[in-house]
Amino acid sequence: MNHPADPAYQIEVQVDEPYAGQVDPEDLTAAVQATLQHEGVATASLTLVITGDEVIQELNRTFRGVDAPTDVLSFPSQGEEDGLALPPELASELAHYLGDIVIALPYAARQAAHYQTPLGSELRLLTVHGTLHLLGYDHGTPEEKAAMWAAQRAVLALLGEKDLGARYDEMESGG
Repeated sequence: MNHPADPAYQIEVQVDEPYAGQVDPEDLTAAVQATLQHEGVATASLTLVITGDEVIQELNRTFRGVDAPTDVLSFPSQGEEDGLALPPELASELAHYLGDIVIALPYAARQAAHYQTPLGSELRLLTVHGTLHLLGYDHGTPEEKAAMWAAQRAVLALLGEKDLGARYDEMESGG
């Protein structure tokens, strides 16, 4: 599913140097766009970072109290600007900023190998998963999980990853 960059979406993909040759930023941008379009989000911006296990382990320890690497973490921005007196153009920009997604490429590569999935597919899955978290989805209760997994399956099917969405139904993610 290739769409030209949508000006209503500002998606920044940052790939740490050691992983630059293993990641297709345009593919991950398309996965974010497909998720936003599926969820009816007209205007949004976010940052997607592809990094190593050490970085994500530090983030996981700092923000979740879990001293271990994980596949994907999402950091929603909603509400962070509440109470601040901001210039109108900055306030408008922040209103559409969903937050940050961080994916550990080595962790994702091990997960892809375990499930016999291409790395690109695994990265698309984690990108969709992280974007859904930024949009307010969670999987803490059976009802939340069912709703999130259904949205995830639908977006992955749009991206040609129907089988991957079904596999993820059975997988427990730290995201």
